[in-house]
Amino acid sequence: MRYRRLAASIVLVLLLGLIGSVAGPGWNPQPLEHTLVPETPDTTIGSDAVTAPVGTYEVTREVVDVRVDDDVTVQATIASPVGAPGGRPGMLFMHGAGTATHRNFADITTALASAGVVTMVPDKRTDTYSTRSRDYVGMAEDYLASFDVLRERPDVDPARVGVYGESEGAMSAPIAAALDDRVGFVVLVSAPVLPIRQQGAFAADSYLREVGVPDRLLRAIPRLVGGAFPGGGFEYFDFDVRPYQERMTQPVLMVYGTGDASMPIVQGAQILMQDLERAGNDDLTLRYYAGANHGIRVDGTLVPAFVRDLARWTLGLPETAGAPPRIAGAEPVQAFRADDVDRPRWYATGDMIVIVFVAGLGLLALGGLLAVVGQAPRLVRRPASGTAAPLGRYTAGLAMATLATWTLYASYLMGVTNLALNYQHDSFLVQGGWLAVQVAGILAAVMVVMTVAAALRQVRTRGARSTGAMGKACVACVVAGSLVLLVSAAYWGVYPAVL
Repeated sequence: MRYRRLAASIVLVLLLGLIGSVAGPGWNPQPLEHTLVPETPDTTIGSDAVTAPVGTYEVTREVVDVRVDDDVTVQATIASPVGAPGGRPGMLFMHGAGTATHRNFADITTALASAGVVTMVPDKRTDTYSTRSRDYVGMAEDYLASFDVLRERPDVDPARVGVYGESEGAMSAPIAAALDDRVGFVVLVSAPVLPIRQQGAFAADSYLREVGVPDRLLRAIPRLVGGAFPGGGFEYFDFDVRPYQERMTQPVLMVYGTGDASMPIVQGAQILMQDLERAGNDDLTLRYYAGANHGIRVDGTLVPAFVRDLARWTLGLPETAGAPPRIAGAEPVQAFRADDVDRPRWYATGDMIVIVFVAGLGLLALGGLLAVVGQAPRLVRRPASGTAAPLGRYTAGLAMATLATWTLYASYLMGVTNLALNYQHDSFLVQGGWLAVQVAGILAAVMVVMTVAAALRQVRTRGARSTGAMGKACVACVVAGSLVLLVSAAYWGVYPAVL
């Protein structure tokens, strides 16, 4: 009997591993075959144009109101150089997902204004922007209301006003440029270029590989990112900005940090080149800053060469638009392509993810409740309707092992996410934590076999202490709930891969 239970446990673990392998989309990113080679490591913007350096002027700031809709007004901060001659270039900033107010970008706008560029940072409109719903075209149209205000300033040359889009803002900037030919230039900083679903899967893969998680965990990426999300929404994940990039005829400055693992820093630039070629636009300047992160910072400090180059490129237009070197800076490295993400099957996408998990937890909770109710007759000195030993102990152990598996798994995911986002490494957490998750999962599978075996043995043994109706229902609920949760854990990669 002992060997049968051992064999059954091994079979169940292998079966769960097989389910995890075949139940959902796989994950096999392809290597990026072609890269970009900078012409020089010096990022300095070329041309014979004479421009003022950063720090030339004192900077003054003012906050203005901008009406973006009939009943919606946002605030915007304008930074301008004190004593600079009139007819200055202007730059409108578009927020990424991590910024939202007119107080953001203070260090960049100060540097630009001190060189002679009038900058404007409006609030992000939040009444039409949420985690579930974002309209990049509508956002671009809202930003153009601020663009009009900037162009109308007496110290600004309306023909020399452009837009600066950082991260998610680089989705709206090409739209604004395509919709309004008055946009004089476009700056794209840490641009996703690809739809957010593809870029997000790429970023998750890059971060997790950098941390060193097991390959098994990487299979969860398309299963999480590829499908619909519980509660609906997130349609903007599939928004494609390329049709707008193909209509951009303005000079474009594209900037990446080589330490940014979240963006396809080579592929994104290659795609933009193709799009601008379709638009007949040769005015692309590409810069890579060594070791800089998503915000073009190193150790929290804005890269000085970045604002120097940004100011010179802007002030020197149109001479600097096509000035050599076209591609300069540190050599970018992107190991894998960011491609389309396979979609999960119907049983593991959207609301079904929540339904399955809640059903499993609900069955475990119901089993616990039935166990308590089964003991209630003892209060009036009547026989309990619970589970007989050792079945009761196995049932309780199964419930605890199942909950421990998911608790450890969730804790592990939070731990490696924290490491990834902070560019840290901890082999004990990454490897040891994953081992603990798998041990808990295997233990839970063993407890399923032990519980079922004990229940069958009790049925077959005459004269043994019987389990009451409530106890039987308790065992059935706990076993069913555990199987639901363990199959779900298998889907998310907890069990060793079979294929």
